[in-house]
Amino acid sequence: MEVTRKMRIAIILLTLLVSESVLADIYKFVDSDGRVYYTDEPRHSLYKRIIQTKIQSSYPRYSKYNALNVHSYSGGNKKKYLDLINEVAYRHQVDAKLVHAVIQTESAYNSNAVSSAGAVGLMQLMPDTARRFGVTNRNDPDQNVEGGTRYLRHLIDMFNPNLDLAVAAYNAGENAVIKYNNSIPPYPETQNYVKQVLALYNKQKFQY
Repeated sequence: MEVTRKMRIAIILLTLLVSESVLADIYKFVDSDGRVYYTDEPRHSLYKRIIQTKIQSSYPRYSKYNALNVHSYSGGNKKKYLDLINEVAYRHQVDAKLVHAVIQTESAYNSNAVSSAGAVGLMQLMPDTARRFGVTNRNDPDQNVEGGTRYLRHLIDMFNPNLDLAVAAYNAGENAVIKYNNSIPPYPETQNYVKQVLALYNKQKFQY
């Protein structure tokens, strides 16, 4: 984030104090060399607002991610949603193996999963994310996978070519990644989440 050290400290303190209802605009700037910059505090008029979203709290949304999800998922549930996941991933040009890795880590293919923070369904959508991507019923597997995959596509485009940051943002929110100067936030859950999702993805654990 393009701020002085004092401003950065002030923003961190403010983030700890404000409620999740406060809005933060995110801006994008591409320089003459093609380098892309993101910030929530544009320094000149060439920055273009790309989204208006809610500030994430200082901690991630606490998905259903845990060792049980990774190692003890229901193969029957995976088979049940396989065609849906692959079709939606193909339509939005997201590698289906990545979507499967996210779902395995988030909910272990349990469409009824609900986190302590209120994330719901296969891709553990929060209410704000659901509204943002047109999901009216988070409990509906079709809508849930559609909204979650669209969000993942958005994050991949936003942090291209760094897939690590896209995955981190799915867990902690894009503002958290931007806040820490386009790096994985120092939240233990998020750091473990990124490792797990990418391990599942890179090892091509899911076969089609």
